[in-house]
Amino acid sequence: MPTGAPGPLMRSAAALILVAAAVLPAVVELASPAPSTAIGPPPGPDRPAPPARADLRTPGAPGVDLRLTGEPGNRVTLVLLGDGYTADQQQLFHDQADRAWRALLEIEPFRTYQGFFNIRRVDVVSPVAGIAESENAGKSTATPLGMHFWCEGTARLLCADETATARLAGQGEGPQYLIALANSTEYGGAGGTGVTTLAGGSPDAGRIIQHEIGHTLGTLGDEYDSAPNDPDYPNLSAVDAEEMKRGRTKWWRWLGAQSPDGGGPVGAYRSANGLYRPTSDSVMRTLGGSYNLPSREAIVEQLYRRVQPADPPEPAPGQVSGRPKLHVRPLALTGPRQLLISWTVDGKPVEAASADGTWLDTGALALSAGHRHTVTATVRDSTDWVRDEAFRDRYMTRAVSWTLGG
Repeated sequence: MPTGAPGPLMRSAAALILVAAAVLPAVVELASPAPSTAIGPPPGPDRPAPPARADLRTPGAPGVDLRLTGEPGNRVTLVLLGDGYTADQQQLFHDQADRAWRALLEIEPFRTYQGFFNIRRVDVVSPVAGIAESENAGKSTATPLGMHFWCEGTARLLCADETATARLAGQGEGPQYLIALANSTEYGGAGGTGVTTLAGGSPDAGRIIQHEIGHTLGTLGDEYDSAPNDPDYPNLSAVDAEEMKRGRTKWWRWLGAQSPDGGGPVGAYRSANGLYRPTSDSVMRTLGGSYNLPSREAIVEQLYRRVQPADPPEPAPGQVSGRPKLHVRPLALTGPRQLLISWTVDGKPVEAASADGTWLDTGALALSAGHRHTVTATVRDSTDWVRDEAFRDRYMTRAVSWTLGG
């Protein structure tokens, strides 16, 4: 849940499903509300993260694609649903949903990797306005998603009926995360597994989703003092920096690096619950902060476990006739850095025909007639936000090959 100063929240859920993309793919936005103006601190609850679910197309409630960056089979789709919004309050839900997803894309690494996400909204009409808030002490109202505070006895923990939410969302082709907004101004939410939740009308809504998605998509734990003593997260440790370094565990590769969250150099900062965190402060400790470097790496790695660095090339890899133009389609990043593309012919480097490196005109190559030649294109993410080179080689690098002639 959210974090900050007082009290805990607890972890609940965000359902996902699962997995290649284009250079500077067109981004289609069908909604235009203003960017998030989220404000305010507080604490947060939470739970572990789920494995990806096999994709299976099942119908849900009527929905609309707010933002399309590419093929859903190779994008993470965020599906936003509302609970407690009557027919007359659907525009309120639209506005609050837009503020939430825009706030998420304002924080790194989501800002740079926003081309890895499609955004979909599902309109759910409730027979009653609002949801069960704190004074109802955990009782559910007759809303479609059954959202309520005081889940599992925790005031700020906001839960939803995960079965109903998944049914209304439907399942798409690729990885899919469900985000449920409650028609409430009360502070609260949850993240981790199943359905990520937040109070859509809370002044902290934008900052809450930035924190909760850290649990859901990055499998991160809470760094605040009152969080459970559970070190089984990439940003929490039961051992100090020296032992991490000796054992090459947790964030040992980042020790001493200056973290962009303003929390000082990466080290091992002890919380009151006995666990160590990478920096003195971050969004997983205080709402409105940034992700520290180990957490940023964890999120990028989780993205690449679900999305490949390139959409299928044109033509398809394998034997091709003639001397065609070959085209690779890396996913686009936001900002000056893009994924690296390299080409080889029979193992020797060659220059691409296009400035962006995505095309190779084999007709312009000096190739021996009557011989077979192998052309290979490699797409690689060179970001310094990831220091695990074995992971980069396995998940963040993709090579495709074509055979000419023969």
